[in-house]
Amino acid sequence: MSNSIADPGHGHSPAAWTAVIIMLLGFTLGTVFFCMEQPALVWASAVLIPVGALVGWILAKAGYGVKGPKYQPKAH
Repeated sequence: MSNSIADPGHGHSPAAWTAVIIMLLGFTLGTVFFCMEQPALVWASAVLIPVGALVGWILAKAGYGVKGPKYQPKAH
């Protein structure tokens, strides 16, 4: 009896990967600049987090999201 659960596919798109990488970069740089006591750069890095979310949303609307016409999932 096969009772496999279908993969919903969320998070495996160019839009999602780009958003996460930008937000992770902002968080990492913010942490480094915090340790270096550079408050202006900490705030500049904090701006990258919502920018990453916005870029991901824009890419998803441009068709690079999970159900977008420009996204082609890899075969398993």
